Amino acid sequence: MLKFTSDHEWIRLDGEVATVGITDHAQQQLGDLVFVELPKIGTALKKGVAAAVVESVKAASEVYAPVAGEVIEVNDALGKEPGLVNADPMGRGWIFKMRIGDRAQLEQLMDEAAYRAALG
Repeated sequence: MLKFTSDHEWIRLDGEVATVGITDHAQQQLGDLVFVELPKIGTALKKGVAAAVVESVKAASEVYAPVAGEVIEVNDALGKEPGLVNADPMGRGWIFKMRIGDRAQLEQLMDEAAYRAALG
């Protein structure tokens, strides 16, 4: 299951684990990323609260938790190669993985068609 937020995050659910990153649209708007501040493993996240920061040559932008849950893994490769987010934002450029606290929150997110429509 793949869902999107109006803040341009994506979340892909695989069993009880969800992978989170920013969309292709978001990385295009930011430009070349130079730094990614990852959340700490074990951090309890609330839906809509900043979980990470991506910094480009243009600006820094917060990455919000699409749903509540606990950070269980981070993409350490982004420390050395933040450009992975630009090159493959929905693949190798994922930012963190979490265990979802409330699956019902997923229903409040957009599917891909709704997200594309929201982009105009």
